[in-house]
Amino acid sequence: MIDETHNPNLTSWVADANGHGDFPIQNLPFGLFSPADEAPRPGVAIGDHIIELEALAAAGLIGEAPRDLSDVLGTPALRKTLRQQMSKLLSDPQYRAVAQAYLHRAADCTVHLPVRIGDYTDFYVGIHHAKAVGALFRPDNPLLPNYKHVPIGYHGRASSIRPSGVPVVRPHGQTKPADSDVPVYGPCKRLDLELELGLWIGGGNDLGRPIPLEEAEAHIAGLCLLNDWSARDVQAWEYQPLGPFLAKNFHSTISPWVVTAEALEPFRVAALPRPDGDPEPLPYLRGESTVYNVELEVHIQTAAMRDQGLAPHVLSRSSARDAMYWTPAQIVTHHASNGCNLTTGDLLGTGTLSGPQPEQAGSLLELSHGGKVPVELASGEMRRFLENGDEIWLIGRAVADGYVTIGFGDCMAQIRG
Repeated sequence: MIDETHNPNLTSWVADANGHGDFPIQNLPFGLFSPADEAPRPGVAIGDHIIELEALAAAGLIGEAPRDLSDVLGTPALRKTLRQQMSKLLSDPQYRAVAQAYLHRAADCTVHLPVRIGDYTDFYVGIHHAKAVGALFRPDNPLLPNYKHVPIGYHGRASSIRPSGVPVVRPHGQTKPADSDVPVYGPCKRLDLELELGLWIGGGNDLGRPIPLEEAEAHIAGLCLLNDWSARDVQAWEYQPLGPFLAKNFHSTISPWVVTAEALEPFRVAALPRPDGDPEPLPYLRGESTVYNVELEVHIQTAAMRDQGLAPHVLSRSSARDAMYWTPAQIVTHHASNGCNLTTGDLLGTGTLSGPQPEQAGSLLELSHGGKVPVELASGEMRRFLENGDEIWLIGRAVADGYVTIGFGDCMAQIRG
């Protein structure tokens, strides 16, 4: 619920938090970090700094702090209490003298995955992406018959998810050139990005017990940005008949801070109504649920751009609200509808969140029309797909009238050969 922690007039004694694009005091996301040459420990991002939770608890400045952030993800009451305590601590100047001893410059720290990710599932709820990609292969029938009835997804590989900053090694795989009768094995030539949100599951369900739609939002602990890198040439050869495999499991990048459901409360909005003529969801997916008003961007900076001192080029801009045909609650409910047990720390991807206009596409597959039309960058370079040395940044900001904008932090990786 909205409370004093969301007050737009609230400021922090951590000066760089005030007006910060991602981590003002109205955000306070949780993560796992390590100062130089020290062990990882839970912390909260505030401006350009990170403050450690266990040390604050040991000093008596907050209540007991968990050693494992899975406890925070899985316990809404604990998240709310810690958030309120941290808001008070970081806004009241009387705590500055003692609390700043536990403050670290983020630039001097290493940030890790916040929890051990047990399972990862990627969905396909971005309807404009589904239509655009479908049109490349089925111009007369872009959406398959099941799309508007069921939230489509596939089980991915949790072990290859990495935090922002870890380079992506260009994958090798089996592909079939158009001019050959047999496949070949070698480096991917059509490496792509995918602009997504990730949903952190907090508090799961018992095996065999579905999650009703009206309970689903309570199982979402928070959000992150997610780039599900894709080897499009490998994907084209292998995906039939069982769907994505090696084209998707080699690396996924996330922003490592859990922006909590509590922090995102002011940015929950009603989902856009379904177009006239679309089928009504089946009863178990029918009812009130919301989406998050998150503005999204994709930036690219090539090796040549860095050498010339050029700023990253904006590839696209879109909005999660405009893109999502199925809501986060519907994703969770459908995932558990057969009795599948979700667990705290599971990560669910939304799928690529492209906007309705071609320039709002969240992948190069769409922007380049399947590689047929190269994208011109500010440097004069052309891109159909990603090349070695390219750096991709995903940016997400939750916005709402009358509230301070909050963000997700870095979700970046460089392509290596």
